[in-house]
This record gives sequence, structure tokens and C-alpha cells, in this order.
Amino acid sequence: MINKKTNTLLALIFTIVIAIFTSLAARADGMVVDKVYHPYVVANEQSFEWRLMSSQTSAENVLAQRIGYGQSLLEDLAVEFFIIGERDETGDFKLQATEIEARWMLTEQGQYWADWGVLFEFEKQRNSDRYEATTGLIFEKEFNKNSLTLNFFAIREWGNDIQNEWELEFRAQYRYRYLPELQPSIEFYTGEDFVGLGPGFMGVHRFEGQKQLKWEAGFITEVSHKGKNHTLRFAVEYEF
Repeated sequence: MINKKTNTLLALIFTIVIAIFTSLAARADGMVVDKVYHPYVVANEQSFEWRLMSSQTSAENVLAQRIGYGQSLLEDLAVEFFIIGERDETGDFKLQATEIEARWMLTEQGQYWADWGVLFEFEKQRNSDRYEATTGLIFEKEFNKNSLTLNFFAIREWGNDIQNEWELEFRAQYRYRYLPELQPSIEFYTGEDFVGLGPGFMGVHRFEGQKQLKWEAGFITEVSHKGKNHTLRFAVEYEF
């Protein structure tokens, strides 16, 4: 829980970050399209998650998957562990990296004019001296049946097998909560030489207690350059 003064400070940070990302978001590289994070954490929750990202361009076809297990350590803090696999240049699918992720919910849902959270990630590439650390700000605003979610990420890459550098990424999702099981959206992503836009869908099916199954999908097309560049993302998460 945060007070009004802190909430005002977060609003100021949000405004500054928007200005920074508007001018610098084109510095990120790699596979920019991925999950749009929401700031919420449920106490005593555990989860299993599977994600798939398939990116096709005129020059290559990239396929990546990740499997994760998560658990809330506190009522506002959740940690998740991932193993990441990618298809290499020979067509074989191999374990590529491991990752740990932490989400901290800064505000209770609906307490203030918007909901806030932060994200921290650390990734280690397998069989190479490459590391990646991510920190990010998560924003979500609900009005009637509409939701606007924004992710701002600063990424640091380092190691002997990669150029040491800072990167920036931005993700946005406008979602209409038509039904719990069917919520169409429009998603927007930016990164180095990449500006992507496309439709998305997500839904949740609730069982007894706090057990629920979430799913989401999106088809993003690169719009800043000519040529083929499409990304399909899909994710399923079981929470209990």
C-alpha cells in the first residue's frame, strides 16, 4: 500500500518514462514481442506457465518456448522460474537459457486512479558467457469494461560473448473485457528497428477457489519497415 504522495511521485515517473521511451524506444533489439505484464499478485498463489513465440521474416524463422513455475512469496510479491528453449540454425530445438522473474505489486487493485507494479528479471544464456537483467515499470488503468496496460523495460546485457549495452523496450495493450473467457485487444511493441502492431485475445476460466486457467494470443506485424516480419505469441497459465 502506498500513500497519496507516493502515488503522485509514480505519476510523475510515469510521465517522464513516457517521454524517454518516446524518444529512445528504438534502441532495443532481439525478440521484442512477448507477454504484456499486468501488475497484479494474488496471495498464496502458485502457477505453471507455457509461452510460445514464433517470428517469421524474409531472412529467418525464429521459434522460442518457455516453461515456468511461479509462487507468491508475499501478498504483493511473486517469483517465477523459467527454462527457455529456441530452435537453432540447424532446425534443432535446444535449451537456450534459464531465467528468474520477480513481480512486485505496488498498489492494491482499484485503490488509486491506476494500478502500478514493477518487474525484475535475470537471464543466463546456456553454454555462453551472456547475461541479461531487466527492470520495468507496469501500469494498468481500468475504465468501465476497458483496460489499458503499459510496460516500460530497461535491459542490461553483458558478458564475453555479447556487446555490453543498455536497451529499452515498450509494450502496450488496450483490452475490452467483453466476457471473462473472451477479451479482445490491440497490442503495440517497440524495439530497435521494430515497431509492431496487431490484434490480441485473452481469457480466463475460473474453477473452484482461486484455481483458474488463463490463455492469451497475439499476432503482431512490423509496421515501420517494408518486408515480411510477423510474430505469433501464445501463452497458457494455470493458477492455483
